[in-house]
Amino acid sequence: MKYLLTFLAAFLLLTGRGEAAPVPLRGVIEGFYGTPWTEDARLDMLAFCGRTGLNAYIYAPKDDPYHREKWREPYPAAELSDLARLVAAAKADGVRFIFAVSPGLDLHLGSSVASGGATDPNAAVGGAPAAAVAGISDGSVAADRAAMLAKFEALYELGVRDFAIFFDDIQSRDGAGQAAFLRAIDTELRARHADVHPLITVPTEYSYDIMQDGQGTPTAYTREFAAGLKGTDILVLYTGDGVARGGLTAESLAKARALCGGRPLGLWWNYPVSDYDEAKLALGPIEKLPLGDVPAIFFNPMKHERLSKIALATGAALAKDPENYDPETAWHQAIEDQYGAQAAAMETFADHSTHMKNSWADIGRPDAPEFRHAAHGLFAAIDQGAPEAVTLSRIHDLDARISAIEEDASTLEQNLDDATLEECRPQLQRLQIMAAAARSGLRLLEDASDEAARAQFRALRQKLAEDTSARISDDAIEVLLDGITERVGE
Repeated sequence: MKYLLTFLAAFLLLTGRGEAAPVPLRGVIEGFYGTPWTEDARLDMLAFCGRTGLNAYIYAPKDDPYHREKWREPYPAAELSDLARLVAAAKADGVRFIFAVSPGLDLHLGSSVASGGATDPNAAVGGAPAAAVAGISDGSVAADRAAMLAKFEALYELGVRDFAIFFDDIQSRDGAGQAAFLRAIDTELRARHADVHPLITVPTEYSYDIMQDGQGTPTAYTREFAAGLKGTDILVLYTGDGVARGGLTAESLAKARALCGGRPLGLWWNYPVSDYDEAKLALGPIEKLPLGDVPAIFFNPMKHERLSKIALATGAALAKDPENYDPETAWHQAIEDQYGAQAAAMETFADHSTHMKNSWADIGRPDAPEFRHAAHGLFAAIDQGAPEAVTLSRIHDLDARISAIEEDASTLEQNLDDATLEECRPQLQRLQIMAAAARSGLRLLEDASDEAARAQFRALRQKLAEDTSARISDDAIEVLLDGITERVGE
């Protein structure tokens, strides 16, 4: 019986019925705004992808002019040489290098906006039969298609076999025209090269909240874009319920697919990217996502390449085994693997910088949930008039937690390598100021007549208010400081 069970378990694993299969295409998309990564950072990330089981990397830096604003222009020789090194490194690391262009700022799509119909989706250019080119009524459309193909051909010569065209963050809502452009490029490129994979794209309406009218009916753009791609195997990515919103469910994923005519959708997941709030670092785990039949997932990182690896490693664990993924377990393991002797200190620091939120973004687990729980416990004891011994016990517990935070922050300042420290020094320094403010505030709660503690608390809070270049522990120490301020009359 023991051998039969062993055989059955092996059979189920091999046939994919024992656990959820890995996401087929899983990787990193360098798609953030701001200073692009350096060549060395990209090489480091490619090696990281290879080690962690991420099998793809999309090159799409928003501020590379030849990717976006100057997309028609060929890369200068030096930049092309850099890309050649990346392509070779990706191949050595077992990572598919996906080259992307974002032409939507000024792309000519032809007469589809005026006429309400798409340009000929099968028209091809650049070496195509004359009849196909003649099917394009607008010369600028043909020229732009030719420019795109020339751009891709240059990268094909370097060894690239995966290409992407993105239409995110632009004003145009010509879904039919965009789809026609994609079909034309995909058809022509794959006619020329049998080893090129289907195109990858991101539509202009790329999250569920803007893909529909609020009643679950697709917008005109989304309807026309989806209709224009019907029958193709072009891979469409979207960002989930919002641009950077957590809590994606299988139900909401199904609704998004329905808006696109039932088309399978890949995910462009906007965590740990922080280009919309660079004062804070996103150092938490990727949450559990419904990836059972998702064809692809790409994680958009921060400009901080080294610190992005904490979240990205958890994303790799998720994408490789969606069914058995546990965010906290993966997070602990990622920090242990990456920081070794400094793992405990880094875990304390990262724990206080996991939640990203503004008027439209809300993603990542709350900062330091255990610390926040302890702070709420203290305020509940004070507000409910608990016995003095209970209140003092909670004050001393929080004081001990703060001491540990200060010690761990100091450990990181002394032991992190220079490159990583450079990425997080502002937040480390702010955390230490917050800890000092919290310590003086706790003394004030214990003894309201301690004027030295009051003066220090007031001064440190003022210092924190004046410097907004870094943020950390919004959901934890900041909650403690606000609660102390309210209760001591500051």
